[in-house]
Amino acid sequence: MILRRYMTRQVASTTALVLGFLVVLMLGGRLIRYFGIAAEGGLDISLLFVIIGYNLPYFLELILPLSFFIGLMLVFGRLYVDQEMAVINGSGLSRGRLARLMTPLILVLFVFEAGLSVVAKPWGVGASEAVWQRQALSSAFDLIRPREFISSGNYHLYVGSLSDDRKQLQDVVLIQNKGDDSEAARADAAGGDTEAVSAAAMDDNLPRALTTAIDDAPSIRKDIITLAKRAEQVEGSETGQAQLDLFQGRRYEVAANSLKYNQVSFDRYRITLNEAPKEVVTEDNIETQTIGPLWRAASRGESARDDTAVTAAQAELGYRLALPWLMIIAPMLAVPLAQVRPRQGRWLRLFPSILLFVSCALGIISLKNAVAKGSVSFWAYAWLVLGFMLLALYLNWGSRIQHRVRFRGAKGQTKQVGGTL
Repeated sequence: MILRRYMTRQVASTTALVLGFLVVLMLGGRLIRYFGIAAEGGLDISLLFVIIGYNLPYFLELILPLSFFIGLMLVFGRLYVDQEMAVINGSGLSRGRLARLMTPLILVLFVFEAGLSVVAKPWGVGASEAVWQRQALSSAFDLIRPREFISSGNYHLYVGSLSDDRKQLQDVVLIQNKGDDSEAARADAAGGDTEAVSAAAMDDNLPRALTTAIDDAPSIRKDIITLAKRAEQVEGSETGQAQLDLFQGRRYEVAANSLKYNQVSFDRYRITLNEAPKEVVTEDNIETQTIGPLWRAASRGESARDDTAVTAAQAELGYRLALPWLMIIAPMLAVPLAQVRPRQGRWLRLFPSILLFVSCALGIISLKNAVAKGSVSFWAYAWLVLGFMLLALYLNWGSRIQHRVRFRGAKGQTKQVGGTL
């Protein structure tokens, strides 16, 4: 029990120190880049550490297994260098049994790594993207000039005048471009009325040129034009999206292949300028998906119609499920690789061992790209993990098996020689 506590405390403290050093090292470059963006006015300085916090699980899912492996190498290497391992082996405790004493710590780190990969990272990436979208829209509002159009996504905004704090807009024209598979959103207006009118009966406030129809267009294109006397930004949206309140205006939906349009009048109308996260799994939002939709998409559920989305979902799912096994491979490799001979420093074995372990992590990352392209099967993750486990077992037991085979061979030859004599 005492030895278990000692080993667990030593490995946990060394892993924490290495993890802190690697996190600072990795985040240093990212902080410099974010400070540069903030200096150029593209990022609010108050959101800097918020974005870093959301991206922290993204870094930890790869740094934590490496830190655990380095911590094991340092602790076991010190036991060999200080001759403590010889004393432990002399007392009847093998190095394999010594490693098994840390099973509770290994299981805790395995569960923590699984939580990072399956739950924390998708949530952090999605939250970080939402912050960047809101920041991009805020930057777009800072670029508003009276009587000039600005664009943000599929929106084009024109204002006649604006207040000094850029929160109140006057004489607003908002144009939204929508494709053939989208339906016009209905106005959430107080006392609003909807009607379909022909081009001949068009309201005088809407220019007649906007109703020009192109009958031979290859696809139906819908443009939504919203006119309002004034508008203001919505502060503190609970949905995390940038929203704009329009007051006292009209909303028109114009199709390119029709002489008719839909008209809605409203007293107050709220619009969302950035898109909500899509529930359908696509290549663009694959990293922000939770494990449920990702599993259904990978098993050819809702995304079976798109082979590219299916392979991307399989690649992301396999990547998330394979990473926690690095916490099992780490002690299996570290125990034999940390063994050093007399007068041989532990640092001599550390760097080649790190390269071997990093090659396993890089193999998982490269498989993510290969599976997404359809080059290899989803089960390649399992074969890679199994291959490194077999390698670790060989490093642990290979020399013993060879020694026993040679001993039995030599013993058999001795008996044979004695019999002939």
